[in-house]
Amino acid sequence: MAGTDGAGSLLAISDLHVGHPENRTIVEGLRPRTPADWLLVAGDVGDTVADVAWALRLLAGRFARVVWSPGNHELWTPPGDPVTVRGVSRYAHLVEMCRDLGVVTPEDPYPVWVGPGGPVTVAPLFLLYDHSWRPEGFDTPEAALAEAYRTGIVCTDEFLLHPDPYPSRSAWCAARVAETARRLAERDPALPTVLMNHWPLVRDVTRVLRYPIFAQWCGTEATADWHVRFDAAAVVYGHLHIPRTTWHDGVRFEEVSVGYPREWRPRGVPPGRLRQILPAPDGVAPTPW
Repeated sequence: MAGTDGAGSLLAISDLHVGHPENRTIVEGLRPRTPADWLLVAGDVGDTVADVAWALRLLAGRFARVVWSPGNHELWTPPGDPVTVRGVSRYAHLVEMCRDLGVVTPEDPYPVWVGPGGPVTVAPLFLLYDHSWRPEGFDTPEAALAEAYRTGIVCTDEFLLHPDPYPSRSAWCAARVAETARRLAERDPALPTVLMNHWPLVRDVTRVLRYPIFAQWCGTEATADWHVRFDAAAVVYGHLHIPRTTWHDGVRFEEVSVGYPREWRPRGVPPGRLRQILPAPDGVAPTPW
């Protein structure tokens, strides 16, 4: 799989949350700049399978290729969703749905972008988190989780994201990290990568969270060096709802989320702007925060 005629751009967005009518309108307005553009969608498209299918079908019909990584919201089994499968079975259901739509998933061969800024291997990842990003003074996941419950800063994953058949989300994360690292190590070593994961790969980007204790649901220490280890030209992520550009070890990290209406309404920048990943924009600088 490759880009089209050496033209177009590799674009990205995440956290569409199309269950909100305003966000659904944003998605209806998303369009490529050229017929050759690819779109990376870094998770949290919606809470129900029907919402995820609606958005990805729309986008797959407009962009030359859509590449998707799941977020925590897609993996929820919420009340009222006719699709009641949980955990690994829910993820497998979403993967098959995406394949029917022609959308690339973390379970498919990694596509190669050969347009401007390429060639690069585009690697959609699904890694979860393992509660290793704990606040100072909390030495165990159990202690950090207890403090979260005490303060009322608890991710809804605790109630809706089931790890079946794994005993915990941390165990599912460990399995995903091991399998994904193996696949990345087997890629063509001559090509750099664009790594896309819903959750950030490095903890530093979570330091701006209003509630630092929420970082325990945001990633894993196991990926701290992946941007270097796997020769990333760029890293794309979402989840934090804090869209910005940062640099780590000389690698550009792009948080590309739309977020909830209550979050994006106060900002001066219109929501739903597709972020250009490749070719790298001229003079891109870290976003002040």
